[in-house]
Amino acid sequence: MIEWFTMARWSPYIVGAGIGILIWTAFLLSDRPLGCSTAYAKSAGMVESVFSRKKCEQMPYYQKVTPTVDWQWILVIGLIAGAFLSAYLSGTFTILIVPPFFAEAFGTDAILRSAMALAGGVLLGLGARWAGGCTSGHGISGTLQLSLASWVAAICFFAAGIIVAGLIYGFSFI
Repeated sequence: MIEWFTMARWSPYIVGAGIGILIWTAFLLSDRPLGCSTAYAKSAGMVESVFSRKKCEQMPYYQKVTPTVDWQWILVIGLIAGAFLSAYLSGTFTILIVPPFFAEAFGTDAILRSAMALAGGVLLGLGARWAGGCTSGHGISGTLQLSLASWVAAICFFAAGIIVAGLIYGFSFI
């Protein structure tokens, strides 16, 4: 059984079943869906409160979504730690300054890389907030609850991913 943890890639069917069991268990034990995009908004609120606590406390969004470290914030830390642990145990952990697929598509210019990363992060964050949640929140938790908005969001996530990948790497219809 330990060899599973040292594999570089797992079966998507087994991982999908595991995620299904995980989200079902999360609902059973905590009555909360899994999702982490709100943790980023809370982090922004925590940073903002360092500079202007009163202004931050008066914002309607932060009155509804309190900028604190909570279970979603810890989930993000767990995702990062789990990804590191998985890469380390499988022997695939490497530090890349420029990933090969990025270098091939955009080159190796540090300013361009930083601008693309910033633009991608901002768009991802805005999209997650606009959609009312991230891919895990809608695609896993929301669809499990048969939320129509989550099904529409999940379909749009996949469609946009396919279109963007096609634009970056070229479309091929095999």
